Amino acid sequence: MRSPAAAAKSPLPWISPLQYRSPARGAPPSPPPPSSPPPPSPPPPRYLHHPELARLIASSPSPQRALDLFNAASSQRGFSHTPATFSALLVRLARARLPRAAAAVLRRAASEPCRFQEPMLLPLARLLPPDHALALLRLLPDLLGRSRVSHKALAVCLDRLVSSRGCAGVLEELLADLRDPRNKYLPKPNTCVYNILIKHYVKSGEMETAFKVLNEMRQYTCADVKPNLVTYSTLIGGLCRGGKMKEAFELFEDMIEKDRIVPDQLLYNVFIDGFCRLGQVEKVRAIFAFMRKNECEPNTFNYATLINGHCKNGDIEAARSVFDEMRSAGVEPDVVSYTALIGRLCRHGSVDEGINLVMEMKEKGCKADVVTYNLVIEGLCKDGRTVEAMDLLESVPLEGVQLNVVSYRIVMNCLCSRREMDKAVGLLGLMLGRGFIPHYVASNNLLIGLCDAGRVADATMALFGLADRGFMPEDSCWERLVETVCRERKQRRSAELLDVLIGVKEMNPTVA
Repeated sequence: MRSPAAAAKSPLPWISPLQYRSPARGAPPSPPPPSSPPPPSPPPPRYLHHPELARLIASSPSPQRALDLFNAASSQRGFSHTPATFSALLVRLARARLPRAAAAVLRRAASEPCRFQEPMLLPLARLLPPDHALALLRLLPDLLGRSRVSHKALAVCLDRLVSSRGCAGVLEELLADLRDPRNKYLPKPNTCVYNILIKHYVKSGEMETAFKVLNEMRQYTCADVKPNLVTYSTLIGGLCRGGKMKEAFELFEDMIEKDRIVPDQLLYNVFIDGFCRLGQVEKVRAIFAFMRKNECEPNTFNYATLINGHCKNGDIEAARSVFDEMRSAGVEPDVVSYTALIGRLCRHGSVDEGINLVMEMKEKGCKADVVTYNLVIEGLCKDGRTVEAMDLLESVPLEGVQLNVVSYRIVMNCLCSRREMDKAVGLLGLMLGRGFIPHYVASNNLLIGLCDAGRVADATMALFGLADRGFMPEDSCWERLVETVCRERKQRRSAELLDVLIGVKEMNPTVA
């Protein structure tokens, strides 16, 4: 045990003289610090009413926050959820791709006394995965207080299934329910439901099955199930895309003679497109004559398809002739018609004529889109008119047309191939500033071209800008960069390049 003397001699904690100040003799003691007022009591929680709760759930930053709001409201005295609050939460969970959570909320909703309206739940079927969409369809009678779902709900769910990949099993399950006379939740299929099925089989290339569905429709005598123009247009379109024009015309005749259905311009356009695909553009004239004979004047869509067919065949004079005929007939060309002709003109060296058509579009209030401008930019680059192409990159966005990465890459590829390094460096700055990067090959060519021109500083700065977007130069380009920098004895810059290489590798280990 330590003695009291030893305890008295033990060292005291050291205090810095900068922190310690001895009080002056005779000075009164410092008053105690004033006591801080007690913190204010938190305000009572605000009562959430149904419209506000639904709005907060829909705009919640996370699905967990939406669930917290939903549960917190449930604990309010006298509060019970309505279809609007349930629907807001279900849509929020479905958009967050949490189908299991949505399914749990649906089961709870089905046990509540509130009754939903169908328009509240149909958007949910479009957001859920196929199996959960089918589960929702089966639960709808309980949620809506009906014995069966409506044809519209069935069509929405069926369309969701046929438009999803890898859902064949779920689709077959629904079709089995449809064909089962003992099912108690589905209505008998109508024309809309059959048309969705036909569209699905045609798109999948199962034409034989699609015609079986048509035959099944013909067996009904009620007005709810009867082939219509959509039915035949879908089947004829599948035959034309497969090059079976004879079979398509036979079905066309059946449609007119047996079902007394009058074709429209959209159906005629299916034949026009079919002949253009086969390169038999001359037969379209017979289609136009047949249309006029039956008091169905060709419209903008029909002319645009024919112009595009001539352009694909390389017959620019015929395309010009159809374009002039179109205007003579009083049919104003649309952006598709203009773009088809402009593209062919620009690809065949008549860029100025194409630009004149763009100016004509502006005068007539037909706004050119990014596809139109990309064709003009490509034509200018092929003619070596890179300054005009770059002017378009600067001016077109000011006109309200949003260019895409293709627009800039067309010009960058051209500048690199022509070794116009000054313009390429300027364009790179414009691209990076607007959030675009060149093609991988063009980026490497740009860096190598700058090295060849002895512009090491520009090459280094270009690499830094590209590396920030995850670009990693190929080995030969990297070797050329380091070799050029070392040749000029810029050791510091060589070390900076090495830092860039290591940094990009760490951030993008899979970048080649």
